[in-house]
Amino acid sequence: MNEERKIEIEEVSEAPPAPPKARVEDADVHPADTSPERAKDYLTGFLKPQPASPPGEVGGDLYERVIDALKEIYDPEIPVNIYDLGLIYGVDITNDGHVAVTMTLTTPHCPVAESMPGEVELRVGSVPGVGLADVSLVWDPPWDPQKMSDEAKLELGML
Repeated sequence: MNEERKIEIEEVSEAPPAPPKARVEDADVHPADTSPERAKDYLTGFLKPQPASPPGEVGGDLYERVIDALKEIYDPEIPVNIYDLGLIYGVDITNDGHVAVTMTLTTPHCPVAESMPGEVELRVGSVPGVGLADVSLVWDPPWDPQKMSDEAKLELGML
């Protein structure tokens, strides 16, 4: 009954190319879909129309619009947006509209650890004037409640 099995291992000389990043322009989004069956969730703000901006506009106004987009993303377990929770460690914008977001999560075992960075990338990428959005998820320094804004602490009854 002992059968000898051979396992063939294929050697790969280089890694496969990374899949292309999803862009909002490629999505089939229907903002007018207000069917009563759709429950309100933390993605609601994504469907809200964004204000138009002049082409090539970079600077304070674009930064503020990116921050506003981040404030529309809520942690599904805490009724506070990720910006006020202190999960956003940095937002850097280049002259050509490339936005790099550095963020963390409340814990590495967070239920949205796999999906939240993608949502942040999608939301920031949908802001008019943003050319490309990259999100880096970091664990150092670790998040703690002291990173929350006073508004978040007040909302959660910590003040």
